[in-house]
This record gives sequence, structure tokens and C-alpha cells, in this order.
Amino acid sequence: MSNSKNAIHTLSVYVANKPGALARIAQVFARRAFNIESLVVSPAMDGNFSRMTISCSGHSAGLDQIIKQLSKLIDVLHCIDHTFDSSVMKEMGLIKISVDCDGRSEALQIAEHFGCKTVDLTPESMILQVVGDPAKIDALEEMIGKFKIVEFVRTGKVVMSRGQKIT
Repeated sequence: MSNSKNAIHTLSVYVANKPGALARIAQVFARRAFNIESLVVSPAMDGNFSRMTISCSGHSAGLDQIIKQLSKLIDVLHCIDHTFDSSVMKEMGLIKISVDCDGRSEALQIAEHFGCKTVDLTPESMILQVVGDPAKIDALEEMIGKFKIVEFVRTGKVVMSRGQKIT
């Protein structure tokens, strides 16, 4: 994590499924000069609501204001900062690397170490799927970087509070 002035924060926002809700939420971040690093939206158990997991960077001093402003929006039921609490955070990544038969064994050893699945394999390339915390995916990217990375996509973080605490 970067220093506390410009830390990466992870928020969960429980919202009503209504047109324009995402735009209104994004505007709150823009007004406070926070950059949204990743955004994952999924339906909640009740189809009338969704959960947004937002990873953002900006000055820590402004985060409380963002949470207060988000909580005032009519479509937002609650907003929780999970940056420092006890929660499970995961991300999924797909990495396509260019690898010939000579390097394939080494690439597969690296993939196995990081718990990757090989989801596509051709004579010239392979696509690896990895699930884990963001630091694990960063480490995989560094290790697999010895091969030519053709494409790399990440889902962004999803978060869930541990125990009885709500997300």
C-alpha cells in the first residue's frame, strides 16, 4: 500500500438498482479528486439492489467526506470502508503470454506456484487464470514477465467482511 496520504481504499457501496446511480456515485469521487482504480458491480441477493466494490486513490483526509456524501445520495443504502478492517479481498486476472515449447515447462511451474489454471493453450501462447489478493496477482505479473505478456486483464477487487459484520 502507498503512504497514508494517497492510499488505495476499498469501499463497498450498497445501492438501489436505478438509472444514473453509478454516474452520481462517480461524480462524488471526481469532485473530491479521487481516482477510481477499479469498480465491480454485482447484483445483491435482492434483485432491487446492487453491491459496488470501489477501489480508489486519493488523500486519506478526503475519504470520510466521500463516505458521508455517498451516504446522503438517495440511491445509497450504506457505504463502508474496508481498507483496514477484517475482510476477504480477491481479484481475478487473465494473462496471455507468448511462450514456445522450450519455455512452456518453466511458465507452467510459475503458474502452478501461484495456483493458476491454464484456460487456453496453443503452440505459441497460453492464457493463465489467477484468483487471489491484489499483491499475489502483482507478484505473478512480475514473475511471468520474463515471458512476453501479450494481454493482461484484471477484474478489480471484490470484498466481503468476515464474520457477522455486513459488507
